[in-house]
Amino acid sequence: MARNPIAAYLAKVPAGQRALLEKLRKTIRAEVPQAEECISYNIPAFRLEGRIVAGFAARGSGGSYYPFSGRTLATLAKEVAEFQRTKSALHFDAPLPAALVRKLLKARIAEG
Repeated sequence: MARNPIAAYLAKVPAGQRALLEKLRKTIRAEVPQAEECISYNIPAFRLEGRIVAGFAARGSGGSYYPFSGRTLATLAKEVAEFQRTKSALHFDAPLPAALVRKLLKARIAEG
């Protein structure tokens, strides 16, 4: 039986970062349990109804959250103001609050 692609990715990540990313994975799974776990652009991602709605990757000593949209982070600019970010990624060194992850997912899914 083939390993889950996200589990295979996380197995290669240092323990501290792995725990951080596993927590994010669990939060995403709780919010969109019907999403398919996959790898997109070489990072763990979640596909819902044929499109990627979230992804994450190890970065430095922390991680990055990818909404796979150039609009999501701009839409939630106030909510993500405390984090380092680019147009397409939110960087974190501590667990992202579950409420923020829910908002990110809802905003991304609403974009259609």
